[in-house]
Amino acid sequence: MNLDPFYLIVDSTAWIERLAPLGVRLVQLRIKDLDESGLRAEIRKAKALCARHQCQLIVNDHWRLAIEEGCDFIHLGQEDMQAADLSRIRAAGLRLGLSTHDDAELETALAVKPDYIALGPIYPTILKQMKWAPQGLERIGEWKRRVAPTPLVAIGGLNPERLEGVFGAGADSAAVVTDITLNADPEARTREWIEKTDRWR
Repeated sequence: MNLDPFYLIVDSTAWIERLAPLGVRLVQLRIKDLDESGLRAEIRKAKALCARHQCQLIVNDHWRLAIEEGCDFIHLGQEDMQAADLSRIRAAGLRLGLSTHDDAELETALAVKPDYIALGPIYPTILKQMKWAPQGLERIGEWKRRVAPTPLVAIGGLNPERLEGVFGAGADSAAVVTDITLNADPEARTREWIEKTDRWR
């Protein structure tokens, strides 16, 4: 499976509405604090927006709603994976991405045979408190050797200036959150990401 090298992660469909028309081809909707009806509405709207703009939608965590709403791709963290019904997810035909941060988590993820594996944080990140130290570029190469041919997503502290090293180390896709959502001009930053990742597309 080929992942677009530019992997945008946002916390609302408002961001998808703003940025997908610019040429985003891969976006994860990651919403943490919303009731079920609100989540369902956001997922439904995100699915429609992504279909309109030829963008692959990945739903974070909420696998039951993703199945019910006819989505085709989800992402799970390690804790969410332990609680999820993986056989039901597979039976519904959903593709699956999994987060990893250390050797034990990688072994757990590989046993599930996901469609991609994410490694993070590569660099220090302000998105959330992490108990793991920054992984660095060398770890990307190690993970790539262990997961190949499964695609590898790098996440954590990434920006356009760091992409050469990230892809050179072996990542197939670079995930970004705050470098775009906290930028003074998110649209311009998104265009920069699309342009900078084009050579790996």
